Amino acid sequence: MIWHPYTIQLDSDPPLKIVSAKGEFLYDENGKEYIDAISSWWVSIHGHNHPKLVEAVKKQLDSLDHVLLAGFTHPPALELAHELLEFTDWAFSKVVYSDNGSTALEIMLKIALQYFRNQGREKKKVFINFSYSYHGDTIGAMSVGGDSVFNRVFQSLLFQTKNFPSPACHDCPVSKSPHSCAEDCLDELEAYLSAHSEEVVGVVMEPLIAGAGGMLFHKPSVLTRLREITERYDVLLLLDEVFTGFGRTGANFAYQKAGIRPDMVALAKGLTAGILPLAVTLVREEIYKEFLSSEPMKAFYHGHTMTGYPPGCASALASLRIYKEENRLSDVKKLESYLEEGWAKLRAEFPDKIKNTRVLGSVGVGELFTGKAKPGYVNPFAREFRRICQEKGVILRPLGNVIYITPPYNISKSSLDKVFLAVREGLSAYKIQD
Repeated sequence: MIWHPYTIQLDSDPPLKIVSAKGEFLYDENGKEYIDAISSWWVSIHGHNHPKLVEAVKKQLDSLDHVLLAGFTHPPALELAHELLEFTDWAFSKVVYSDNGSTALEIMLKIALQYFRNQGREKKKVFINFSYSYHGDTIGAMSVGGDSVFNRVFQSLLFQTKNFPSPACHDCPVSKSPHSCAEDCLDELEAYLSAHSEEVVGVVMEPLIAGAGGMLFHKPSVLTRLREITERYDVLLLLDEVFTGFGRTGANFAYQKAGIRPDMVALAKGLTAGILPLAVTLVREEIYKEFLSSEPMKAFYHGHTMTGYPPGCASALASLRIYKEENRLSDVKKLESYLEEGWAKLRAEFPDKIKNTRVLGSVGVGELFTGKAKPGYVNPFAREFRRICQEKGVILRPLGNVIYITPPYNISKSSLDKVFLAVREGLSAYKIQD
């Protein structure tokens, strides 16, 4: 009956039926317990069914279920907008509501293009993106993603972009060391902007970690230089923090680690900690001013039926309070240390099977040597690895040959130890194709 996402339809494993959840644990229909080591696609930052989140949604439903946001407003949307802008130290002035990461990204692209159109700058129509990036599965989001299994079949539908190599510091595209480079991976991009800036709207990037494209890390100084370049050439810096926002990298937002202020940021996932769908696009005042007009064609004609959904806003407010009150950044710091320790042990035990182990904040990654097998998302061992871990009571979902761990920030040390034991089982079973 259900067409499951990212699933080969013939000969796929039957879906695991989950009926309840609490903390870092999921429970199937037979009562078996599983550790959710990927926080259900990176959303459950506080663990599942946090009582304060559940209570916030129930309380909101007692007073207001939904009202359209075109011509109306309501307390949770107003309060959340204020809290988010304050949480970003007022780097932005406007919050545009939507319901998932892809739509938040689409909104960011459309505002960016119209920002220049409203100024009469018609030549600006090209977006710059990076080779292993992923921003979602809608047409605009796919257009600014890198070439991948996610968007390859839809190339004829996508709009024009200019692509540059992803700045992956563990596998540098210009063969430099992270300790000796001067962000040389951006030289080609800067040269392009020097010649073509009048055609470019903005640069779209996942800051510090490119997620679904392979968990590629880059240094904060890459972001710093990119901000300098985009400002010099009058190009917008558009950051997709759907994955990295709300503590994922060890800071509230990844861009803060570089000490910069982007022009817009897309947020979702950890925004509500997974309890309800909600997304936002944060916009700088300088951009908003170009829409502040009585001219009908300068308005931004975009919306969604459930824009500003009151229970969603209530859950995001509760999640933000929990994040602060329970000091999630402290949890991430401890988790980072545990992840480094766990991956170091595996790297020492399996030096011929894994490479490029890396940790940032709550994200721990290791790559399988593949031999003759094809690396990337469709690597065949990913399915077997998932199965081995599931049998051990751990939920992991490798990106092909890239194994990553992104648990709830407050996962217990004992649970994380079990996660690494399951990874060890998977590595023990892995055979490199000669």
